[in-house]
Amino acid sequence: MGLNRIDLLIIAAYLAGITLFGLRFRKRQRTMRDYFLADRNIPWWAISLSIVAAETSTLTIISIPGLAYDSNFTFLQVVMGYVIGRVIISFVLLPQYFRGELYTAYQLIERRFGPELRTVTAGLFLLTRAAAEGVRVYAVSIVVSIALGTGEIASIAIITLLTLIYTFEGGLAAVIWTDVVQTFIYVGGTLVGLVTILHLVPGGWGSVQAIAGELHKFQVFDVPVSAHWPFLNFAKPYTLWAGIIGGAFLTTASHGTDQLIVQRLLAARNQRQSALALLSSGLAVFFQFGLFLFVGVMLFAYYRVPSAAFGRADRIYPTFIVSRMPHGIAGLLIAAILAAAMSNLSAALNSLSSSSIMDFYLRFRSGFRPELSEARRLRLARLATLGWALVLFGLAVLALHRVGRVVEVGLQIASVAYGALLGVFLLGVLTKRANQSGAMVGMICGLAMELYLWGWSQVAFTWWVAIGTCVTFAVGYAASGLWKVESKA
Repeated sequence: MGLNRIDLLIIAAYLAGITLFGLRFRKRQRTMRDYFLADRNIPWWAISLSIVAAETSTLTIISIPGLAYDSNFTFLQVVMGYVIGRVIISFVLLPQYFRGELYTAYQLIERRFGPELRTVTAGLFLLTRAAAEGVRVYAVSIVVSIALGTGEIASIAIITLLTLIYTFEGGLAAVIWTDVVQTFIYVGGTLVGLVTILHLVPGGWGSVQAIAGELHKFQVFDVPVSAHWPFLNFAKPYTLWAGIIGGAFLTTASHGTDQLIVQRLLAARNQRQSALALLSSGLAVFFQFGLFLFVGVMLFAYYRVPSAAFGRADRIYPTFIVSRMPHGIAGLLIAAILAAAMSNLSAALNSLSSSSIMDFYLRFRSGFRPELSEARRLRLARLATLGWALVLFGLAVLALHRVGRVVEVGLQIASVAYGALLGVFLLGVLTKRANQSGAMVGMICGLAMELYLWGWSQVAFTWWVAIGTCVTFAVGYAASGLWKVESKA
């Protein structure tokens, strides 16, 4: 059926409207605190929705239905771990972040250990966040090329440019408030899509229940028993223990040590509101992933063919929208997917920019040049945002035809570094014995272990962060005893 003028008008109206809305915040950007922390004056509920939007990219919306199409609801076990991880952050890491005026997560590392380790952790964040975000931006091209018929590179360029415009001008305030709007758009659009699919499935809900029930599509829990590890199976990614333990470690790392999320938590008015935003976002994410998985099961009930018939599972949902959805609703759903893409990209641009300026440029410049004016700092922050937009565009182009199911590739790239990062943060806040040299050794060992797990083992990616964290913490704690240098208070 394809998109018609009404659909294209809806998509164009969304792209223009959200860009203009984001530009409304440019006049409020007078200082670095305004640009990178929104003057710490954002209400908890807006931060909560922004956190949800920041961790929901296009790859989430198109890959999670594809995952359910091929399997079932067992991914929800990982999401349960996401909720547990948020509770851990609220009690362990948030109190540390609200001691003093911090702009980035890695300033906490310098305060506890020293400047060298801050440089290493911030650098690791920049590398892995840029790589993972390149895959996410690439996922946009799958949708846009199917919907609009544009080339994949042109599709990436359009979304990157429009997102850059308001992020460049409006800073974190524009990012968060556009996230709020975009969350309502993509969740609302998905709900509309769900109802529409149900009406299109021959036999309606009864048929969906029969097909899904026969193939166990609604199965949530998987508790396998390994011959070598009772109650555990390290090769399967979506089991109860991989989900609860692995998901908890993954979220504690991604939401507690990754500047992408920590920056939002620091924008809250106080620690209590920050914790409330984080915990409430966990409930919203659980509902959201359940919704996306439900879409995948409904699509399977509609098509009843292997995902290979579409080339790859990630193409099923966007193909259905373009070819089967009524006009108007199809345009709304494509706009919803683009909303998730832009919210995630804007978050990445602002967090990469803040870490580049605060953790690197201003630190190394201050030792041999005069202090910069606030206006000059703000100009540099915007230039850094532009620079990272170009980097992410290039990485997305490199990702073309080089990745598998994009949601898992994105999580795998991030997971390679998260264990080492979380291990160092936990050494800093849970121990007094650990020092910078020991923590550095632990981090190197943890990162080496995660690289081994990624490239040469059969261990599922959901376990990587947990294993990497434990190795980093244990080695770092033991190695700290070899150095007599006192750790910072």
